[in-house]
Amino acid sequence: MPTIAIAMIANNEEKNLKRSLSSAAWADEIIFVDCGSTDGTALAARDFPVKFFSRPNSRAVYVNKQFAADQAVSDWIFILDADEEVTPSLRAEIRRVTAAPAAPAAFEMPRKNFYFGAWLRHGGKYPDRQLRLFKRGSARYLPRPVHERLEVDGAIGRLKEPLLHYPYTDSEDQRRKLDFYSETLTRLYALKGRSRLFIIFRPFTRFISAYFLKLGFLDGAAGLKTALMDFRTVFASALRYIRDRE
Repeated sequence: MPTIAIAMIANNEEKNLKRSLSSAAWADEIIFVDCGSTDGTALAARDFPVKFFSRPNSRAVYVNKQFAADQAVSDWIFILDADEEVTPSLRAEIRRVTAAPAAPAAFEMPRKNFYFGAWLRHGGKYPDRQLRLFKRGSARYLPRPVHERLEVDGAIGRLKEPLLHYPYTDSEDQRRKLDFYSETLTRLYALKGRSRLFIIFRPFTRFISAYFLKLGFLDGAAGLKTALMDFRTVFASALRYIRDRE
C-alpha cells in the first residue's frame, strides 16, 4: 500500500486542532508547521504524533504550505487546513484511489462549508472543489502572493466524498479571519490593477451573484447571513483599497 502524509500549517488555531488532527490520525505521517501562533496551538499540536516545525507567519500562504509539503517522505501528500476534517468515508476513498495502479497525479474533492449552524449547499459554497491530494513530486504551489494554488504535473482526478470545513469557531475567530481575507482581497485588487468603478460595485455584484444567481437564498437564514458576511468582507477590502490610493 502507498503511504500518505497529511501536511498542515496553522496560525492561532488551538480551538480547531483536536478535531482536525484527530481526523488525520490514520495517515502514515503528519507534518505540522506552526506559523507564529500566540495561543496554545503549538502545545495542542504536540499532543498528536506530528512532525513539528515552527516558522514565521507569512501573508503569502503558499510559502509555508510548500515548506510543509516538502518535509513529507510518503508517496502521497494531502494538504489539510486546521479548520477542516477528513471524514472516515473520505479517508477510505483516499486509501482506495491512491492504491490504484494507474492513479492520476492528483485529486480534487468537494468541500462542505459549515456557516451559522448549517451545511451550505448553494451560494458558491458547495461543491467548492479543492485540489489537496497529490503524488509527492507531482505538484507545487505557484509563487502567488494571494489565493495559493497547486500546479500539477499530470492528470487530475475527482473524489466523491467531501472534505468538511468549519471556517469560524466563534465571533473573535470570525473577525480575525475576515480581516485577513479583507487584506488579501485588497492585495489582489492592487495586483490586478482594478479600477475604482470595479471596486465600488464589487461588494454588490458579489452579493447578487452568491445570494441570487448561485441560489444562496435556498440555504435559508444561514445563506443570507453568509452572503451578508461576504458582502461586508468585500466592502471592507474595497474601502481599504480606495483609502490606500488616496
